[in-house]
Amino acid sequence: MNSSRRSFLKSTGLGFLALGLPPAFLVRAAKAQQLGKGKAMVVIFQRGAMDGLNAVIPFKDRAYYALRPSIAVEEPASGDDRVIDLDGFYGLHPALAPLKSIYDKGHLAIIHAAGSPDNTRSHFDAQDYMEIGTPGIKSTPDGWLNRYLNAKKTSESPFRGVAVTAQLPRIFAGSAPALTLSSIDEFRLRNEAMAKTLQRLYTTTSDSLFRFGGQNLFAAMTELRQIEPRIPASAERYPNGGFGTSLAQIARLIKADLGLEIAFTEIQGWDTHVNQGGAQGQMANRLKELAEGLSVFYRDLGDRADDVVLITMSEFGRTARENGNRGTDHGHANVMFAMGGPVRGGKVYGRWPGLAPEVLYEGRDLSLTTDFRTVCSEVIARHLGQKDLSKIFPGFRASPQTLGLIA
Repeated sequence: MNSSRRSFLKSTGLGFLALGLPPAFLVRAAKAQQLGKGKAMVVIFQRGAMDGLNAVIPFKDRAYYALRPSIAVEEPASGDDRVIDLDGFYGLHPALAPLKSIYDKGHLAIIHAAGSPDNTRSHFDAQDYMEIGTPGIKSTPDGWLNRYLNAKKTSESPFRGVAVTAQLPRIFAGSAPALTLSSIDEFRLRNEAMAKTLQRLYTTTSDSLFRFGGQNLFAAMTELRQIEPRIPASAERYPNGGFGTSLAQIARLIKADLGLEIAFTEIQGWDTHVNQGGAQGQMANRLKELAEGLSVFYRDLGDRADDVVLITMSEFGRTARENGNRGTDHGHANVMFAMGGPVRGGKVYGRWPGLAPEVLYEGRDLSLTTDFRTVCSEVIARHLGQKDLSKIFPGFRASPQTLGLIA
């Protein structure tokens, strides 16, 4: 299939159709509702490199305030623009206030000084390494979520792996079927003119793979029309914007019991080189959107939160010292969140390396003490039950002493 046709198939939002799946696979979609409740993992990628030091703030590390004279958030005290104290050392940015009750309930954990061990400061390379799960090795052909789907075939549901994104992300690339969608309501093609154009392309092409993909596309539309009325509407009002909308779709799929095991979505806008802000400003707005979306998602799941673990990741952190534009540049270690009923929350995990000049990575960044694959491996092994992690993260040997994130 030529590249333009592949791109066109991806743009329909039905990425799994480009894989040439047999029609029988799609017919099984209607049977997915018999699967019942199952465990699920949700992965959120914060693209652009979030500043972990201003998200979960080490306010008792005095170097934090020395390094950030204009963008630091003030220590805990009365007032809306202060750090929200978690344990006397770490605190949440005030824009993350909606997450505090989940933390207090024990269903939100934080992993600080975490991320990819590769030292690249390229957004493209760092994101790629985190999505393929082999930092520093570009030749890996597939993403680690796709490898999970291949390694642990628990069902034949076409909804096992779903990315609520415009196109299939690198993390889902590979031979296992994975579905992309922008919203459940747009599964079917509402524009009849587009449908006719697609049908004409499929029926006239000499490309057998493209023609086969077209047959699958319309077979899937038929099945999805039957399934869609039985997918529940959102029980909560999500924040406006693409991130809130994507979380709403994931919650609907989980509650519909369609066999979803892995869901992925993303939130953009974390590259804060200029005018990052402190308690207010550019980054605070992103954090507010993140926190409101996650807290509504948690409430919306209700008792299904007991079956779900959500984790966040970003390609790298930001420099410990603010730059001359009152922002931060590309750094190294960052912070991750883990949320859900099975999470042993109410705690900040990971060894804090400190911010003194002599312990900064390359003299400028927060040093990494927890590999992101350690966090993901614990969720995959203890929550999803895939014990052979070499199939998911080849070449990675986690520390024998686990974090203990999952009950």
